[in-house]
Amino acid sequence: MSHNKETIGSIKKLLNSKPTADELVRWRQDQRIGVQKLLMQYDKQQEKKQHQQQAFEKRLIFEKQAWQQGAHLAGVDEVGRGPLAGPVVAAAVVIDESFDMTIVHDSKQLTEKTRLKLDQELREKVVDFAFGIVDTEQIDSLNIYEASRIAMRQAIEALHVPIDGLLIDAMTVDLPLPQEKLIKGDDRSISIGAASILAKNYRDALMKEFAVQYPGYGFEHNAGYGTAEHLAGLAKLGVTPIHRKTFSPVKKHLK
Repeated sequence: MSHNKETIGSIKKLLNSKPTADELVRWRQDQRIGVQKLLMQYDKQQEKKQHQQQAFEKRLIFEKQAWQQGAHLAGVDEVGRGPLAGPVVAAAVVIDESFDMTIVHDSKQLTEKTRLKLDQELREKVVDFAFGIVDTEQIDSLNIYEASRIAMRQAIEALHVPIDGLLIDAMTVDLPLPQEKLIKGDDRSISIGAASILAKNYRDALMKEFAVQYPGYGFEHNAGYGTAEHLAGLAKLGVTPIHRKTFSPVKKHLK
């Protein structure tokens, strides 16, 4: 087939699937501006994919080292240390060599839309995942740091598959397992990044449910953080059972 018989639309379709090397060579010789524009877009996309793949491989270093020794690690992260209301939620995630979601990253670097879109696929592609939840009562009686550690331990203990060690974002937990405490771990390890996404989505969904129970604080979009809307709600409506009474902005509204 001579390239003139190929419409720009049909070339676009083929570029969106998997073009062969021969097709790419042929299209690069095609003088039509539309074809050359499509190829420029294609090359940019390929470059972006390549960068994403390289970054993904880099963030798999800790897991790969374990796999080479026949070991499996759980990546663990928590969400909700800073809010004035709601529980702290942790997730533990185990992945294996087949895991290929290069987009997985620290949840703070993804938009809410992307995070939510990834949730179901993540749950299907990881080997195992589990959550730990510590409520405000426990947060107030311990402190947020200890509550976070307990949530992490709960998540790890709820896993169904046996694990040989832990990768944890900036913390350690009270479990007799080898642990790698990684500063900015959700940015350095794929399994911690996956845990941060699942934990964030899970906690956000919980806070949306609390928003129905306790309207007027904006929990559905501030997830319990001390936004202007939340503080105004506190001043007007007072403290709810899910507020952290030991946190100073809440403390001053206690009767």
